[in-house]
Amino acid sequence: MVREVELYEKLEGKKVRCKTCPRECTISPGQKGFCRVRENQDGELVLLTYGRSVSSSIDSVEKKPLFHFAPGSRVFSIATVGCTLNCDFCQNFSISHEWNEIKGKELPPEKVVSRAKDSCDGIAYTYTEPTVFLEYAYDSMRESGNLYNVFVSNGYMTDETVELIAPHIDAVNIDLKGKEKFYREKCKVPDPQPIYEAMKKFKEKDVFLEVTNLIIPGENDSEEEIRERVDWIIENLGKDTPVHFSRFRPAYRMNEKPPTPVKTLEKAVNIAEDEDLNYVYCGNVPGHEKESTECPNCGERVVKRVGFTVEEFKIDIDGCCEFCGHQLNFEGLKYSPERFFNGN
Repeated sequence: MVREVELYEKLEGKKVRCKTCPRECTISPGQKGFCRVRENQDGELVLLTYGRSVSSSIDSVEKKPLFHFAPGSRVFSIATVGCTLNCDFCQNFSISHEWNEIKGKELPPEKVVSRAKDSCDGIAYTYTEPTVFLEYAYDSMRESGNLYNVFVSNGYMTDETVELIAPHIDAVNIDLKGKEKFYREKCKVPDPQPIYEAMKKFKEKDVFLEVTNLIIPGENDSEEEIRERVDWIIENLGKDTPVHFSRFRPAYRMNEKPPTPVKTLEKAVNIAEDEDLNYVYCGNVPGHEKESTECPNCGERVVKRVGFTVEEFKIDIDGCCEFCGHQLNFEGLKYSPERFFNGN
């Protein structure tokens, strides 16, 4: 099952140039791009993983992590093999990089939507980088009807890709990993600037945005770097942008690294709050108090989370704090459980 890709140009000699991610691979007939899932077949660029889900499951939306979009809702998650980056610390390396042939269960867009409608409120394109299976996600979004769609992404995509999918995406979480040197050495990205541009473009197009930063000991955890990232978020995305500082665990080519100390995450949270970010979280630390949301106006806890479960909810259907009436930065509340709004 293959599909012609949406964004590419044809060149002389039946070569093609992919326009999906900023690598813009020039691909000769019979060859594949960096991602290994887009192939030039006789002068036509096709997606080899179309309708081939290598992983699918029902998750809470908090697992993405999306804490401020449709809290408490359930989402049908899909992924294919492949990635646009090559991170030394990849948690899903077995399906992102360490594969030798196209694999996955046949699950075309209409079945993705049908499965989601059975027991979920939306669809998440996640686990691997969804930009790599853009057309599969794009067709599923267009079939999704009254389901919501969320993208969990590294953000490494072209302006054309953002333009294509933004009208069909309700929320996106983008992993902002580190400084240029970090991206170049640890993620094999020659220039990370398109990631920043993608975040700004999603914001301009009113796609609800949350940001994750995986903190790795000795790599991207200095106070200077954290403050720099936080200041960029505030200046370009706004101080109400939810930010998740996530705990690193040894994986792939970084098995020698220790897990991130919780105190390091707490330091990052303190820096972000000192810089006036309103919604900051510790990720991958189940039971930590910074999994929950406090109202930035009155300081009361409005959402209590333990892991990926919402245990307490004090926000009305219009997204206002039940204690002081302050307008909070939450979206998609119509998808949240009704019990959240009837006093239970």
